[in-house]
Amino acid sequence: MTKEKDINPQMLLLARELNGMIIVELAEKLGISRSYVNKLESHAQVINDDLLESISKVLGLPASFFYQEGEMIPSYLSYRRREKVPAKDISRIEANINLYRLGIQKLLKHSGHANTNLPHFVTDKNKTPQECARTLRKMWRIPKGAIVNLSNILEEQNVIHVCFDFGTDRVDGKSVFIEQNQPLIFTNSRLFGDRERFTLAYQLGHLVMHSNIENTFGKDISHEANLFAAEFLMPEKDIAKDLENGLTIDTLAMLKKKWKCSMISLVYRANDLELITENQKRYLEKQFNQMKIRKREPVELDIPREQPKLLRDIITKYRQRQKLSVKQLAEFFNLNENDFLDRYNLR
Repeated sequence: MTKEKDINPQMLLLARELNGMIIVELAEKLGISRSYVNKLESHAQVINDDLLESISKVLGLPASFFYQEGEMIPSYLSYRRREKVPAKDISRIEANINLYRLGIQKLLKHSGHANTNLPHFVTDKNKTPQECARTLRKMWRIPKGAIVNLSNILEEQNVIHVCFDFGTDRVDGKSVFIEQNQPLIFTNSRLFGDRERFTLAYQLGHLVMHSNIENTFGKDISHEANLFAAEFLMPEKDIAKDLENGLTIDTLAMLKKKWKCSMISLVYRANDLELITENQKRYLEKQFNQMKIRKREPVELDIPREQPKLLRDIITKYRQRQKLSVKQLAEFFNLNENDFLDRYNLR
């Protein structure tokens, strides 16, 4: 019986942070002391069935969730964020990432899905992030010019792309390695298509350049990831002709459709490649501000968001092979049925 077994304190911590609760809030909802919640999250405890039922109800997770093995593992790779983010928001995002990590690890272990072997580059004066991007495009045989669907290319290489609502507009994405060096990239479902593509390329840069923490000492890894992403999506040799003949808002709009990158990122790219001057860049930025399209570019120019499908396909094949009902599959992931369907986009 469940009451004869210790709950995993890490799972209680994970569940609380998934719900965006602080310890005091959880204690009040459960009708127990804050110190006892601290104790439950610090050490394995045997709890009675009534308390387990209350915890399950308050946190919206089945009892089995709290007995599964695993732990919260923070990733050292940096988030792609726009500004300072409250710690509570980061904790909730990190909890969601850990929940996906646990479920995907279990799924891959039982499904026998082949992991990928991403190349790893060490950046130095002889190997810039831009050169890493060019090398990877060549290794993956990506045609010259704009990438049609980056999510598809990643998933062809067995990089799993997971998209969910981060609960804030301030964070764009995160990447992690799970067991067997399987890479996962997480993106915020609130992103516009162009920003999502850049976020995917940015996180790919982290995965191939910064997976070994020893190689990141003294480096601005966020800047390196940005340089990688810009070259990966907008290769200098291919885009230079488009950017060198004088940029206007109209030409930027046309180039956005071609390259599937934001108009402002095209301005920055032209400036980085020294195809426009600082004065020209500032002039274009001033126009963006006057037209009020700096933060929200024209709707008619929106790039469709790319829809990942690899994880859904792995789940579907596993379910069919094991002949599982949706309820049984949800139990496999230690989730309630509705939460499972929503989280893994299976409705």
